[in-house]
Amino acid sequence: MILKNATILVIDDDVDVLTALRLLLKPLVKEVVTEKNPSNISFQITQKTYDIIILDMNFNGLVNTGNEGIFWLNKIRKEKPDTSVILMTAYADIDLAIRGLKEGASDFLMKPWKNEKIIETITTILGNKASKNTKNNTLKTHSNEIIGDSDVMQDVFVKLKKVAPTDANVLVLGENGTGKDLIARAIHDNSNRRDQPFIKVDVGALTASLFESELFGYKKGAFTDAREDRKGRFEAANGGTLFLDEIGNISLSQQVRLLTVLQNRQVTPLGSNDAIPVDIRLICATNIDPKVLANEQKFRKDLIYRINTVDIIVPPLRDRGTDITALSHHFVSLYAEKYNKSAFSFDSGFISKLKKHEFPGNVRELQYVLERAVIMTDGAVLKPEDLVFSSIERAPASTSNTTNSLNLDEIEKNAILTVLEKNKGNVSKSAKELGITRAALYRRLEKYEL
Repeated sequence: MILKNATILVIDDDVDVLTALRLLLKPLVKEVVTEKNPSNISFQITQKTYDIIILDMNFNGLVNTGNEGIFWLNKIRKEKPDTSVILMTAYADIDLAIRGLKEGASDFLMKPWKNEKIIETITTILGNKASKNTKNNTLKTHSNEIIGDSDVMQDVFVKLKKVAPTDANVLVLGENGTGKDLIARAIHDNSNRRDQPFIKVDVGALTASLFESELFGYKKGAFTDAREDRKGRFEAANGGTLFLDEIGNISLSQQVRLLTVLQNRQVTPLGSNDAIPVDIRLICATNIDPKVLANEQKFRKDLIYRINTVDIIVPPLRDRGTDITALSHHFVSLYAEKYNKSAFSFDSGFISKLKKHEFPGNVRELQYVLERAVIMTDGAVLKPEDLVFSSIERAPASTSNTTNSLNLDEIEKNAILTVLEKNKGNVSKSAKELGITRAALYRRLEKYEL
């Protein structure tokens, strides 16, 4: 989605360069505008707002020192300070590159370029801008924000914003580490109960003996260690939201007790005969496959219907496309501040290495990997070698390239993944082996968010 919604202006007096960049970028972005004459820059940027301008530093008929590019860069920065500019030149002059960056350019590329490098640079710049702009790609909670510009996360945001203002019970589904607790908190923070308590209970971790006392409370003397009255979590959440995490792990007998409370909307503390009415909004979460929950030998259907007025499925990180760029900028900035370090920039291969990792631990794993990188690196630039992935996490079986699915999209996606892996990410070789053009392969990579 970051690339898909971008508008890019390319300025170069070489028609072949304009054609090549237009063909490369057109399938990936919302719009590509090309301009041969730099004198028309002022007109172009007043007619349309561009996310990125790719600007050549030398033009025919002038002295090839790069000063022309610096002149036009300054003009663009003056008239459109929020527009990112990527400078391009055929001259490997590092001093000129540094000067361009000091003058406000976002990045610097050399001719002849590598297509993958241009796409990665544009994606990184857009991700960096997206991490600073929370209007469309983030959803704020009480103490955190959920970042996601991908189609799948935008769908989650739309559903969440519709559900949150209601009192409907919500079941949040998703793998470990995807951020189900953040979604639950966001529902509460965007609801009419936002000023009331938000109580979280990891019910999957409660033993049989603790389940009732923790949820429903107890009276003094109800059992040996009950030295005083204590409110249960239901009563503590009265007027607000009760979030029951890992709901799929409770026993059938615990399910019966929970169902009774939800039906009657009242709890009876242990050691008491008096029922206490409770007014709560219930949110539950589990990483268990919905098919398993549908098995009545594992989970009662009447309880499923009670807790699942609406379900929200949080997608795994591997399905979130370019979100990894925005998330990486967010976490690195967060940990740089936490550990009193200066701002970091990313080496060209840093994001590429992250994107090649499966992240079976999802966002939580990405967060820990980046925290370690920030702590351990000595420089101001994060490099691929700063990334160390844990062997604890194991990729889920569903990510395997082998599949019995007869769905055409799944077959095509898996074929692309297999060939890309075989060719170590080389798009040209992969396109040739698949029998399609580079542009067609780029379209499919965007379609499947690979």
